[in-house]
Amino acid sequence: MAVRTLMGAAFGLLLAGTASAETVKVGIIGPFSGPFALQGKNFQAGVEAYMAANGKQAKGHDVEIIYKDLPAANPQASRALAQELIVKDKVQYLGGVYFTPDALAITPLLKQANAPLVIFNAATSAIMTQSPLVVRTSFTTAQTTTPLGKVAVDRGIKKVITTVSDYGPGVDAENAFKKAFEAAGGQVVESIRMPLNTTDFSPIMQRVKDSGAEAVFSFLPSGPTTLGYVKAYNDTGLKQAGIKFLAPGDLTQESDLPALGDGALGLLTSFHYAVSHDSPENKKFVEGATKAIGGADQLSFPSVGAYDGMHVIYKMIEATDGKQDAEKAVNAVKGLSWTSPRGPVSIDPETRHVTQNIYLREVAKGQDGKTYNKEIQTFPNQKDPGLAPAGQ
Repeated sequence: MAVRTLMGAAFGLLLAGTASAETVKVGIIGPFSGPFALQGKNFQAGVEAYMAANGKQAKGHDVEIIYKDLPAANPQASRALAQELIVKDKVQYLGGVYFTPDALAITPLLKQANAPLVIFNAATSAIMTQSPLVVRTSFTTAQTTTPLGKVAVDRGIKKVITTVSDYGPGVDAENAFKKAFEAAGGQVVESIRMPLNTTDFSPIMQRVKDSGAEAVFSFLPSGPTTLGYVKAYNDTGLKQAGIKFLAPGDLTQESDLPALGDGALGLLTSFHYAVSHDSPENKKFVEGATKAIGGADQLSFPSVGAYDGMHVIYKMIEATDGKQDAEKAVNAVKGLSWTSPRGPVSIDPETRHVTQNIYLREVAKGQDGKTYNKEIQTFPNQKDPGLAPAGQ
């Protein structure tokens, strides 16, 4: 017990020096190398686009970004990186985090560190219940998936098989789709949960084909696995057999569309953001983020979560005048609303999760011959159903 007390005291003393600092440091954890490096590059593009548009100061305080690389989901490493940022680098704010297990590993540190965590991606609803010092500017799989249940029935689909990665967001997506689809009168004939490291999807596609379902609902984390999954859907003849494809937008992220080619045409997804979103704010954002990332073909949805995450962090810095006060910082952004590149958004004061439009999209071909996610329907002001009180 004495050792733990001394460690806690040392931790607190190391933090004390940040309170009067003119420069406010923000530590961002993400996959900046390895198989998910493109998602980390999108984090960085969103951050840089925001700071290029809004300056490198918040209420007169210089804002310094410190990036830490976490190539793949690794809760132990995530916690260690967060501790390093807090103790060694003396950051006042944490941001980023691509995978849910990594976010869950960080939340126990926040109270003692007196530091908020602003999540740019990790998408399991339950993260928000682990600490009152977490704010999320991305989405949850329950939020992006729920509208698809009714869409499927409205399009005459009565039987669906679900295939999801077997971890938090995948389970959330499966449950959200099943609840909405069955409430609208549909039937889930089979549910398949795939190990997160699955790379050969041929056996899965055979089970889909044999299930008698009229459509497959799928969720996997964006990256090499989603590209492989959608290619398998096409290559094994499911599309040609008339089995419809339904998924949240992770599976048709813009950076994957060139590799999928015409095989992606007609795929239906629901999501909070498309690079093609038609608004002045998005046009300006895409221009800045494309410059930051080095090419429009690499731009994808994590960039907008990072861009809006920086907006929230700047508002926190302004509210605390650069002083380290995590509770005051979080309270200041509860109910905050603004016009994002994705459309109107706000931070729900109860859940601290972003309320936003969800869009039904169809992969289409533009006049330039390139495929893109075309928004064809809007579901406005969607909260996270995964955080709704029991009975709702």
